[in-house]
Amino acid sequence: MHVAILAGGRGVRLRPYTTAFPKPLVPIGEEYAVLDIILQQLRVQGFTRITLAIGHLGSLIRAFVGDGSRWNLEVDYSEERRPLYTIGPVLNFLDRLPEHFIVMNGDVLTDLNYAELLQCHIDTRAPLTVATYQRNVKIDFGTLETDGGHIVRFQEKPTLNYRVSMGVYAMSRKTLAPYPRNVPFGFDDLVLDLLARGQKPRAFEFDGYWLDIGRPEDYDEANRSFEEYRSILLPPVRPVSQVGFAS
Repeated sequence: MHVAILAGGRGVRLRPYTTAFPKPLVPIGEEYAVLDIILQQLRVQGFTRITLAIGHLGSLIRAFVGDGSRWNLEVDYSEERRPLYTIGPVLNFLDRLPEHFIVMNGDVLTDLNYAELLQCHIDTRAPLTVATYQRNVKIDFGTLETDGGHIVRFQEKPTLNYRVSMGVYAMSRKTLAPYPRNVPFGFDDLVLDLLARGQKPRAFEFDGYWLDIGRPEDYDEANRSFEEYRSILLPPVRPVSQVGFAS
């Protein structure tokens, strides 16, 4: 029950909040860091080991999390010297991981059951399993399709429905083993390569609460709605982040 948490990004889209803090440590609800909430969830769901891929302001993450004992977790670290995108950091510590494991972004707020995702991945023997979420986007204009200068289809202010990646994945060592280390390699690179080789990733469809804290408006929404969703995001234990930074 091992999780790799990607916490090395610079959080450029979330500035100015990430000027002094790495994105996983931005406060939520004035009591918790995002990473604190994630670690509490993972421990309650039965995960025991965490590898944190750190980079930008990684020393603050090390100071906050320490060895993970405050969450009753075993935590180790892998540091990026240069950006390796989504999958690249994981390839550099693949030998520390079990055959099946979770990879996730360190800025995700969700009540997803990570253990169920991992079990689904194992049961289906998929090369990769991606947690997905339904997005509905209202278009404020009439849309046109044209062919040879003629309008062939018209919709008045349609709603687009599509599934997006939640930034949470179940993976297997045998899937990642062929790829080289120490080179930038993204989630998009992995998916496109698997599709080109006829190895279709599996979608784990989720319809609960999910918020990717990537932009200032998302972060503001997370804080506005935290009290409403506190009971589903937090297990019934004290907020360990109130203890402060590890020495």
